[in-house]
Amino acid sequence: MTPRRTAMAALAVVALVTTGCAATPSGPGSAPSEDGAAIESDGVLTLYSGRSEDLIGPLIEQFTEETGIEVEARYGSTGEIAALLLEEGNATPAEVFLSQDAGALGALTQAGLASAIPAELADAVPAGFTSTDGSWVGITGRARVIAYDGSQLTANEVPDSTDDLVAPQWNGKVAFAPGNASFQSFVTGLRVLEGEEAADEWVAGIAANAPVLTESNGDSLELVNTGAAQLGLINHYYWYEAAEEVGAENMRAQLKFLPGDAGGIMNVTGAAILAGAQGDPDAVAFVEYLLSEDGQAYFVEQTHEYPLVPGVAAPEGLPELDTLVNPDLDLSDLESVSETQELLAAHGLI
Repeated sequence: MTPRRTAMAALAVVALVTTGCAATPSGPGSAPSEDGAAIESDGVLTLYSGRSEDLIGPLIEQFTEETGIEVEARYGSTGEIAALLLEEGNATPAEVFLSQDAGALGALTQAGLASAIPAELADAVPAGFTSTDGSWVGITGRARVIAYDGSQLTANEVPDSTDDLVAPQWNGKVAFAPGNASFQSFVTGLRVLEGEEAADEWVAGIAANAPVLTESNGDSLELVNTGAAQLGLINHYYWYEAAEEVGAENMRAQLKFLPGDAGGIMNVTGAAILAGAQGDPDAVAFVEYLLSEDGQAYFVEQTHEYPLVPGVAAPEGLPELDTLVNPDLDLSDLESVSETQELLAAHGLI
């Protein structure tokens, strides 16, 4: 990719909202800190990533090529990285946290470890897919869906709500990964949207309905795709990744989106600038790059996730993004995952 700026270009955050497009990333420069004093770039960024090195590594290479900013990255699961950041507190060397879900970002914000995202960047993402207070910004969208065996079921026979999956007709026929962060975020969303009692009843009901427990979303999809399970609770992009490998026409599994249902929440990946990196131009430049056309297109092409910046095309065949937002859910409220884990454990699911 041809660099659009030299490594010594000044940081210039473009007003994203007025153009409807993401900014082109800037190189090292300076930016004001919280007290108004300019912070000079040192050309190095420390990133803690809850997304895998296989996925993020090439993106980092693109970012460094464009800006000249070197990235020192630490990888782990989102839960592991979030726990590490909470343990390190304000002593963390991390400047940016890249998370696989909104709950971990909400937990950091609640602990006072996130700083304000520049308004020009925070406002680039529509409401409902980012924080309400600018403490973190959404990067990509990941819809929860029901995968169903298209050889045994029609779309009309598939429930329109996960509430219906506790019915006797689905006994032993529903696969999901209870230890997966996305499933736990869904249950957290259920607690937030419908209350603790309703969530407890649903978890008790699904646990008593002989679910097929798996290790991952991919495993759940595979069971549906081979007819070993009739339904699976997954993120949408697992189907698209599988279809890319074998051809959509060869997929036995099909998808049903659940707009407005707690089981169909649109969770997001996102980024936070840590409190100790408030105003750091290298940190701002990285977040800016994630929201740029190149950054958003990278995730569309590599993971089939929804881009969140208007003007960047989503993968073909997906419902419109604005049909999947739940206006009653603040994604930052998904931070209470530990309570969800306790609930799942109480009913023997983890």
